[in-house]
Amino acid sequence: MGTKTADETGAETGTEAQRDEQTVDVTEAAAATTTDEQAKAAAAAEEPHQTADETADGTDLDEDDEADEEPAGDDTAAAGGDTGVGQGAAAVVSAGLGVVSLTGSWVATVAAARETLIGQLRTSSTASVATQVKAVYGDAWATTALIGGLFALAALIVGVVVLARPAFGAPGKPQAAWIKSVAWAGVSLGVVGLVLAVAKYADVILGLPSAG
Repeated sequence: MGTKTADETGAETGTEAQRDEQTVDVTEAAAATTTDEQAKAAAAAEEPHQTADETADGTDLDEDDEADEEPAGDDTAAAGGDTGVGQGAAAVVSAGLGVVSLTGSWVATVAAARETLIGQLRTSSTASVATQVKAVYGDAWATTALIGGLFALAALIVGVVVLARPAFGAPGKPQAAWIKSVAWAGVSLGVVGLVLAVAKYADVILGLPSAG
């Protein structure tokens, strides 16, 4: 009764073999699944590194481009300062001095008033009318003309220097058109103011009236 037959033994052996094969298949499938998951995980881990490397490379390229562009900007600013800012400011100063030489200034007003006061103090009440007119008004007008002529001369000199500056600067850098225009305006106003100042100082125009 406790003895197994050969058929039962073979059947049990075949069943155990099938179970072993299924276990091996399941183990291999689990190992393959684990291997695929590890490969995917490794690929996913490599992608952020590549992205970071690409971002780093892009940042480096941008920084290199900015570093390359910055010296050019500095050179451009330096060139603009040499050929534009200083000369433009000088041209405006020249034109302003020319306008002042024609319209007058507080310096000329104070100087003329001072000469008038000096003439009144130095001229006696018994002096002739011609002497009083010359001392009180003539000297004051001459002083006004003198100061106006100095402003005109300054405008002329500054304008000429601005116009001549490109000849002594870097070659191949032309002067801006507006700088030339303003400088020529200063030179023109300076010439006109200087001519009028000399003519008034010499009593060629607007001379003293006759007291006779």
